[in-house]
Amino acid sequence: MTLWLGLRLSLRGGREAAVRLALVTASVAMGVTVLLSTVALFNAFQVTADRPCWECTTGSAPGGWALGATPGAVLWNHRQDSYAGRPIKRLDVAVLDGTPTPAVPGVPELPGAGRHYVSPALAELMDAVPREQLAGRFPGDRAGLIGRAALSGPDDLVVVVGRTPGELAAMAGTVAVDAVATTPPADDTAALYEHGFGIAAIGLIFPLFVLVGTATRLASARREARFAAIRLAGATARQINVIASVDAALGALLGALAGVAVFQAVRPALAGVAVTGSRFFPDVVAPTALQYGAVVAGVPFAAAGAALWSLRRVRITPLGAARKVRAAAPGWWRVLPLLAGLGLFAGPVFAGGEDPDAVLVDAGLALIMVGLVVAGPWLTMLAARLAARVTRGAATLLAAQRLAADPKGAFRSVNGIVLAVFIGTAVAGIVPAVVSGQEAAGGGTLNEVMRAPFGYADAAEGQPLPPATAAELLAKLRAHPGVTVLPIYRRADTPALPDGPPPCDPGPGCRLDFLLGHVVECDALAAFPALGRCAPGVHAVTADLNRLLTSDNMLSVDRNLPVVDAGNKADTATADRPLAAVLIHAADPVVRERIRTLLNPYVALSGSAETPQTFAEVTRARAVLLDQVERVALAIVALTLLVAGCGLLVAVAGGVVERRQPFTLLRLCGTPTRTLSRVMLLETAVPVVLAALVAAGAGFGVAGPVIDQLAIKSAPATMPGPAYFLTVGGGLLAALLIALAGLPLLKRVTTPDNARFE
Repeated sequence: MTLWLGLRLSLRGGREAAVRLALVTASVAMGVTVLLSTVALFNAFQVTADRPCWECTTGSAPGGWALGATPGAVLWNHRQDSYAGRPIKRLDVAVLDGTPTPAVPGVPELPGAGRHYVSPALAELMDAVPREQLAGRFPGDRAGLIGRAALSGPDDLVVVVGRTPGELAAMAGTVAVDAVATTPPADDTAALYEHGFGIAAIGLIFPLFVLVGTATRLASARREARFAAIRLAGATARQINVIASVDAALGALLGALAGVAVFQAVRPALAGVAVTGSRFFPDVVAPTALQYGAVVAGVPFAAAGAALWSLRRVRITPLGAARKVRAAAPGWWRVLPLLAGLGLFAGPVFAGGEDPDAVLVDAGLALIMVGLVVAGPWLTMLAARLAARVTRGAATLLAAQRLAADPKGAFRSVNGIVLAVFIGTAVAGIVPAVVSGQEAAGGGTLNEVMRAPFGYADAAEGQPLPPATAAELLAKLRAHPGVTVLPIYRRADTPALPDGPPPCDPGPGCRLDFLLGHVVECDALAAFPALGRCAPGVHAVTADLNRLLTSDNMLSVDRNLPVVDAGNKADTATADRPLAAVLIHAADPVVRERIRTLLNPYVALSGSAETPQTFAEVTRARAVLLDQVERVALAIVALTLLVAGCGLLVAVAGGVVERRQPFTLLRLCGTPTRTLSRVMLLETAVPVVLAALVAAGAGFGVAGPVIDQLAIKSAPATMPGPAYFLTVGGGLLAALLIALAGLPLLKRVTTPDNARFE
């Protein structure tokens, strides 16, 4: 009977109940849509990460055994290629005999010599560009397309090339394989993405819970008066709780079902989101049946709990509703966690050296995020009291007095803003500085330089090219117009690693002889001024180029430049030394792709694990990841501000309904409606703007020390990009405009006919 009464009051309780039910339904639908979208992308990531990892296959070295001695084995050479910065997974295979061979997922059968399989995306790319830029790297005819079982997504560039056993056995890095791996390896990057999904979910769900909580409190005073009337009719306090729970749970259930329907409409767009740098297959971007059920069942339960929580300080009696306690004004101590967190980042976090203390970083971030939420009501009270002292306008005075009287309630509806704006500001402050520093490494002169390591160090995979092969390659490279080449030779007489710590930190000004494992010619070095210069009259010098040849962090490379200075030792001629790597400057991108095609067989012959890439492509790979992080952070900010706008609309509507009687009396006393509208607008705008400013200030307070720690020497200080200011500024404006939609209700409900004087 009580349940039936709760449903009747929710569905047939008049216009006010219908409006409240619609607002709760809409807010929950938005939350469920965002939640299901996050879950769907996480599921797609998990499915992709757990696919059979044929790239993880290992085998035994082929040297010393007879070809065909292992039945069913194949020769296997897996490495990475590149085109215009896009990675290409390349597998060269050679079938040894007619016995059954191991299968690669997605490939009908391993190709024989002179044939190759390509992924659909690579096939499309090969057909779109001249053969000498890409297709010429893969000998033979196309046998077919690789199926999706071998791919992470529709954008993957993959090729499986068939070779003769003799060709493949002569390539360094070739192994014998009789079984293809299927178990994905432990991957730190996968764990990083999993943590990122968790942070995104928290960043989105928290403001959505705030919105749902605000919606359940809509017209709380009038609901409590209605509950008191029901108590007067004989209902118990327990029955009142059941009625309130049914009211909230019904709206949440309708919202959950509506959110599921909205998610189905936006799901195709989610398939185009490149969370990990490439798209997922569309059919894997979906929640499971269990997750759908958990959302549909759990959201109403959570809404009912929020409704009961909102009544925890209220005693419903037959004579009315009374608050059990009066909330005290927030104290100044609330700002201490925020100041402590910012203080940690200003000093102790980075005081120990190059690497920050992880424990202090986590503690500082936790203190800042908690401090932003805790300090909000106190800062709101201060702003309201200051406005009340200095203002002369009636609207400002009324709004300031209202905010000062209940700063916790005023700040409650914008709690979700502070964390999102803080995270978004910190990321938007750090990412542009890092990206610009990467692009400006070496003064920007290295961006069009391609590096091609063969065997650059004893511990690296691959072997340096012998002198004859090196001379052949250098002649071909120099035949291209507009190309400048810096050969990097392996030093034969590098001293052994000494005992004890080095006398200084290796780098510019500290050239330790046991690290100078390369030799470069001074005439060729002159064309690459960012790398340094030789002393007058010196023909060749020793150098340490390991970091330049392999690092994927151009900030690290930039801090190590120049690699040649007065500390480098003069050396002898280089003609009889093996070639460890080459640096190639080519301004024309078409020429660069031709050179990459030319380098392909030499890199394969050496067995190098490094892919020929320009330094701009190295920078772009990291910049893509950083830009994705920034876009995700700004997307969270935008969604949070949108949710905050909906919460503010609910709060404005609820505030108008709650104060209908005093506003009506003010109108009877001659107060213009526009003055009352300004009161509501100021009560709404002040907490929003204050929360955004404080959170943004905290974000910049964290970004500053991090940027200083990176020691970016080649780029000036960089402000966040236009996307940040458009997102935050536009989001705040949109939130306030959404809140303004509730103001027309003010004029309707405060007409003189609604005045009551009892």
